[in-house]
Amino acid sequence: MSKRLEDFIRDNQDGFDELEPRAALWDNIESRLTFAEELPKKREAKTFSLGFVLRVAAMIIMVMGIGFVFYLKTGKTTGGVNLVAINPEYAKQQVHYASLVKARRTELHLIAKSDPQLYKEFSGEIAKMDSTYKKLNTELKTSPNQERVLRAMIRNLQVQSEVLNQQLQVIEQYNQVKNQDENKNI
Repeated sequence: MSKRLEDFIRDNQDGFDELEPRAALWDNIESRLTFAEELPKKREAKTFSLGFVLRVAAMIIMVMGIGFVFYLKTGKTTGGVNLVAINPEYAKQQVHYASLVKARRTELHLIAKSDPQLYKEFSGEIAKMDSTYKKLNTELKTSPNQERVLRAMIRNLQVQSEVLNQQLQVIEQYNQVKNQDENKNI
């Protein structure tokens, strides 16, 4: 069979040589090939390289670091005094106890609605300690021994936190007794 094909090609060789593709055909094929090469390049442009992502991540970390340093410099000051400069450990303690006192006061304010008389008595005690804290805070600005005043402020906050905890426990026990009495009457 291959002999017959070879004979056919030899006999019709002139017919094969006469037919040439038109000149515009190669230009058309070439334009399609360049168009096909441009498509993957456009898709690659939409993705981010690892280097770009790492640079962006580094920038974000730097901005967050600068923000954190700024927060430490300005965030932990009390009345214009930089507590971190006095003693970083005391500054952490002051922030910790101040947040505890704030949380306990919030709990106590919630109780004010159910028992305003009890809240009034408890808030009077806390107001006295808070005025002492404010005096210490103003003294901190002018004191030659700021670390000692800062320790006194922290101790005041600790006592406030303890008193608030005790007050909340008393209120909780009072409410339990009150609920038991109501259940007995029913």
